[in-house]
This record gives sequence, C-alpha cells and structure tokens, in this order.
Amino acid sequence: MGSLFANLRNGRIQNASDCNRVYSETDGSQAVEKPLEGHTDGVESVAFLPDGKHIVSGSDDGTIGIWDAKTGKLVGEPLRGHTDWIMSIAVSPDGKLIVSGSNDQTIRIWDVKTQRQVGELRGHTDMVRCVAISPNGKYIVSCSSDKTIRIWDLKKGAQAVEPLQGHTARVLWVAISPDGKSIASGSADQTVRIWNAEGILD
Repeated sequence: MGSLFANLRNGRIQNASDCNRVYSETDGSQAVEKPLEGHTDGVESVAFLPDGKHIVSGSDDGTIGIWDAKTGKLVGEPLRGHTDWIMSIAVSPDGKLIVSGSNDQTIRIWDVKTQRQVGELRGHTDMVRCVAISPNGKYIVSCSSDKTIRIWDLKKGAQAVEPLQGHTARVLWVAISPDGKSIASGSADQTVRIWNAEGILD
C-alpha cells in the first residue's frame, strides 16, 4: 500500500498509486485535480516540497518526478540514477534536497534546483525501505530489509554511528521525532521500536 502525505494548508491529500492524484481533505473520494501522469510503473512514495506548490514522487520505474501541483506537469525531466524500484523519498526542511531510498540498496541525494544527483550512500545489504531527514536537515535515517536502521551524516556522506540493530525481520518504516531526539521504527517482526537519538542528530 502506498504512502499518504497531507498538505493541510491547502486541504489536499496526495495519494501514492499507479498515477499521482490530489484529493480533497474534506472528501477523499473525489479527486480535485487531474492525475499527474508520467510514471510507467507504480508510485511508491510522494511528498510535498515546503513551498506547497510542488510534489515529489518516487516510482517502481526507477525515476523521481518533480511536479507542479497547479498545472500537473513535470518540472524538467525525471531524475534518473537508481537501477531498481524507488521505495521512499524525503525532502529536506529547506526544500533544497531530495533523498531517495531504493531496492538497489542505495540512498541517493538530489539537488532540487539543478535536478542532479549530488550524493550516494552505500552500506545497506538489502532493499532500502524508508528514508527520513532530521529536523535540522543534517542527518538521514534509513531502514532496510537487512533488518538495520542507519544514521548518515549528510555533509560527510558517511554513517554517523554504527547501525541500529534489534529488529528480527525487515524494517519497513522510520520516523524522527520533531525534536530530533528519538527515532521510531516499524518492522515485519510486528514491533515498533523507539531509539534514543539524543546527541546524535544535533
């Protein structure tokens, strides 16, 4: 099932499906905009840029799209670099970077303005299921089917600490608390775990 993100300022909900659609918050059954069509396979993850005017999507076709939410058109060409499904995307708090996690076991970093890849992180030994960016924009947290959670220093392009281990099955989701002091993870082992990130994501 696809991810669901909400932009509460304009009352629209973005649904991840085979094509992107924008739905009314008050009546989720009724699309209020035309579908954003362009991907050639399922859309796994979507997010709004902080300006609320653009939507970013990651697809099983291996590309990332940046869409004008008003016109429904792609801004530039799709971002290409991953060699397999894109499972998750996240946008930095300042809206300058996109981070993507893929079935190709890599995390890639993209410059929104130039639409070019500016970084690549390797370390996971299986599919990267989910990525998140710390509130201060300095760190990436990722989780994988390799059962680990990893914390990356965005500036150094390297892991900040040893992998977090404890789940006994693939880790499907990660989230960072608003104060950056905790990480929550959800796994196929049927547990949610909370990790102390105080002093790490500063």
